[in-house]
Amino acid sequence: MSSLDEALEIIKRGAEEILVEDELVKKLKTGKPLRIKAGFDPTAPDLHLGHTVLLNKLRQFQELGHEILFLIGDFTGMIGDPTGKSATRPPLTEEDVAKNAQTYQDQVFKILDRDKTKIVFNSDWMSKMSAADMIKLAGRQTVARMLERDDFKKRYKAEQSISIHEFLYPLVQGYDSVALEADVELGGTDQKFNLLMGRELQKYYGQPPQTVLMMPLLEGLDGVNKMSKSLNNYIGITDAPGEMFSKILSMPDTLIWRYYELLSFRSIAEIEQLKSEMEQGKNPRDIKIELAKELIARFYDEATAQNADKAAGNLIKDGELPDNIPETTVELEGQDELPISAVLNKAALAKNSAQARDMLKNGRVKVNQQLVEAGLKLKAGEYIIQAGKKSIGKITLK
Repeated sequence: MSSLDEALEIIKRGAEEILVEDELVKKLKTGKPLRIKAGFDPTAPDLHLGHTVLLNKLRQFQELGHEILFLIGDFTGMIGDPTGKSATRPPLTEEDVAKNAQTYQDQVFKILDRDKTKIVFNSDWMSKMSAADMIKLAGRQTVARMLERDDFKKRYKAEQSISIHEFLYPLVQGYDSVALEADVELGGTDQKFNLLMGRELQKYYGQPPQTVLMMPLLEGLDGVNKMSKSLNNYIGITDAPGEMFSKILSMPDTLIWRYYELLSFRSIAEIEQLKSEMEQGKNPRDIKIELAKELIARFYDEATAQNADKAAGNLIKDGELPDNIPETTVELEGQDELPISAVLNKAALAKNSAQARDMLKNGRVKVNQQLVEAGLKLKAGEYIIQAGKKSIGKITLK
């Protein structure tokens, strides 16, 4: 296999779509380091494993000798990305953006090589753009073209508001590629419209169009929805080692190879070997443990990874729940749902309301093996609830 073939195999690993692959091959054949761009709006202070799918791909490009442009969208963050949204997003304040941007920088170098990564902010060029320049940029697209976007189209048909500034978002993201003279831009599959805008604008400004490489959106621990903090199906890269260990072991077996392909730095050959071992009877739990230790070592260190199972909690050993979990029924008493603090009290998993609040505040309560916050409310159903290290129960709400 030639070095070009090897590079393409690494680049294409896990990728959903490359536009246009032939153009990428021509760029790689020049032997020159390519300018690889990926943009992240600092809309939240912490990153989870779903965000690292793009970071991992950047790392692979970096190891192949290419120049990494990690773009923090401090300007676009104040617009608010409308992608996938059914309503106008509230823009972030400058203070929110600055704070979150700093946190991003602290976290991304757990994956990327700090010395080989260029951090750029799109406010550096967008804040210098005059009103006339912005009008000229806006003139590059029509309202009809913008309404081809699925999210805009749905909102328009449903007679939901679309603010004018939202139309500017894809234009600004596209112009970022012009400002950076990007050869390749990475993004999730939900960003296709924005990514292609970069190609169009580069052509207009006389630049070779960038290659667009789209990565899939990582499913969360529920195995269905995109990993998201709002859905509480996420693994944060700043999660405590024991928490990260427990979460990874709680994921459905159906996600094992998806996570290995998109999150692990093991070679394809090594992953195929693990698949073969599982087909021959190796416990899926053991495969998950190997991934958990790899990821914890990446975000902490090797010693921490080797001891993460001990930090996961006395009751959960290697992701397994103890036998003979006490069962309790809690009555909803005519309500549709109960606060988790009330459930802890009624199920005798906490001595009193104060202790329940304390455990929730300190991240010591798990529902179905996932840490929860004090605002959680539970509807009718069955739940495995762990409060601290010693109290656990199978709770039926009805």
